[in-house]
Amino acid sequence: MSEGTQQAHTASSIIDIPTHIGADKIGIMVCGHGSRDPGAVAEFEQIAQTLKARWPHLPVEYGFLEFATPIIRTGLDKLREQGVTKCLAVPGMLFAAGHAKNDIPSVLNTYKAQNSGMDITYGRELAVDLKMLQAAGDRVAEALAQCSDDIPRHETLLCVIGRGASDPDANSNVAKVMRMLWEGMGFGWGEVGYSGVTFPLTEPALEHCARMGYRRIVVFPYFLFTGILVQRIYDYTDKVAARHPDIEFVKAGYLNDHPKVMDTFADRVAEILDGANLMNCQMCKYRAQVLGFEDEVGLPQESHHHHVEGIGTGLDDHSHDHSHDHDHGHDHHHDHDHDHDHGHDHGHHHHHAHDHHHDHSHGHSHDHDHGHDHHHHPYPHADHPHGPRSMDEGVKMPGDAMSGENRLGDKG
Repeated sequence: MSEGTQQAHTASSIIDIPTHIGADKIGIMVCGHGSRDPGAVAEFEQIAQTLKARWPHLPVEYGFLEFATPIIRTGLDKLREQGVTKCLAVPGMLFAAGHAKNDIPSVLNTYKAQNSGMDITYGRELAVDLKMLQAAGDRVAEALAQCSDDIPRHETLLCVIGRGASDPDANSNVAKVMRMLWEGMGFGWGEVGYSGVTFPLTEPALEHCARMGYRRIVVFPYFLFTGILVQRIYDYTDKVAARHPDIEFVKAGYLNDHPKVMDTFADRVAEILDGANLMNCQMCKYRAQVLGFEDEVGLPQESHHHHVEGIGTGLDDHSHDHSHDHDHGHDHHHDHDHDHDHGHDHGHHHHHAHDHHHDHSHGHSHDHDHGHDHHHHPYPHADHPHGPRSMDEGVKMPGDAMSGENRLGDKG
């Protein structure tokens, strides 16, 4: 039994949700991105099982955008088959970037349009939340508990690695989580890195950390689940550690189904019923003139995951390698003019355009052909030397030798 399931009934905040509101039968849908890693898929399924344990009187289903089954539409079908007419849908996402803002709502809107008897209300992402910070602090503390006590906290650097997106608001949330952990736990220093899309990526971030003179570096992947990207973070940690044998590198565990994470999921469901308006629309690059992203205000909102819906984790399910995990250096278009119901009225409605084209002609780190065209608004800093370029060209830090063959991590 998982950590979250064990404490599902003893959590500090048990939220009562009725079986019906008026004549409508309530059901819960947990929407995830999906992964080719079977472990990540199993961990996401456990989230749904833990929520079922909290609300055994309610139908609870889950589904994925891509690379795994069941897809979101299948989960919604199961709810409808159980008589659900009011679905409370929550994104299984830490922060609101393209998947939470564009892709999941597009799938939900399409399903709602095709099934008039199902009302779907969409909640918000887990976000920066005190419960999430408590869960993160526990994961870092668990890692430190395995270390000797000869290196004080003030001589330890914390590096938090987030997923990375082309949405600057989502990226800034990782930095806020890092700062809250740094200050709250009293580390000597704190830094942030990202697994893809933006900068700095994991290796240049850790190389920078290693040059700051701290005796111990704690690397914390701020991720919900395992998968290719988490393993990549740990691999880069080993790579940088090998170049700096005098520094102790500690790999903390990711969040998974920590009880406080499950409490936050429960809060997000309850917010839908309460009609709480807690989305950070003021910093959304599709609604406001965010520095450096001014030309993305009002872009149409679309999804690009239909071509990989239902593709499972098995090798026979797909004819080419999708191990890039969407490190595209771009994001999905979004106009924040949606018509799906967020359970509250915050001055805009959500409408999701379903027609889209893709063109993978901009810089990102995969080397296969999907067999279809992709078109996304380009990430303005795709050529940053500490972004995805560093995965191919090696890490070049200020003061290093200028020749390419001397770059750290050079593949040549």
